Amino acid sequence: MARCTAPVRGHNSAAAAAACPACRGRGRYSGYGSYSSYVSHSTPHSRSASTGSRRGSGTGGGTSKPRWSPASSSVSYTPAQLRTLTPVRESIEKRSAVPDLRDVFLCHAWDDRKGTAKELHDLLESLGVSVWFSEKDVLLGASLLREIDKGLAKSRVGIVLVTPAFLSRVRGEGIADKELSALLARDLLVPIVHDTNYEALREVSPLLGSRSGLSTEEEAMADVATKLAELVAV
Repeated sequence: MARCTAPVRGHNSAAAAAACPACRGRGRYSGYGSYSSYVSHSTPHSRSASTGSRRGSGTGGGTSKPRWSPASSSVSYTPAQLRTLTPVRESIEKRSAVPDLRDVFLCHAWDDRKGTAKELHDLLESLGVSVWFSEKDVLLGASLLREIDKGLAKSRVGIVLVTPAFLSRVRGEGIADKELSALLARDLLVPIVHDTNYEALREVSPLLGSRSGLSTEEEAMADVATKLAELVAV
């Protein structure tokens, strides 16, 4: 079968169209229509491959929703987040029948109690999440360590707010370090990295740094709170 020469020579004149073995005799010259017809009918694989490439590039490395995320949710999860959060979710579901549990124990540095930790606490509570937070749950004169111990025992999951101040406290083996040790022993925690990175965390706590968790470098604190709220909703 004769092939159109438009892709190579172009049909930029009536004479060129007349000289083409595929297009001669088709009637009056109509500009580049012959070339367009050639592309659309002869190379569909190129068009579909290009479309597939664009579709794939829009996923940001691949995002999806876990089974516990409601259909109306506006947030998506990376594969690394799903790997980290799925076993935590399974543990939460197993403990769903235990009465009087707080949804979340918020582990944070003392220095962050009126700043980032308070912001995260308020976002979670606005989404209906019950949060154990030392600023409101430790009464004046009570033993801080004892109250922390009770808070850990009565919470479904622990979240660790990793900030530069937190890393400093863990290095100094303060209260934050003791909370972290207890959470690591339970294997029910999610790190939230803010204003630092996982490289810095791994230098201080390789065990905690080995978990992908969530990071405000990748998404807003409000989206982090939404994912945590979805995680603990049973």
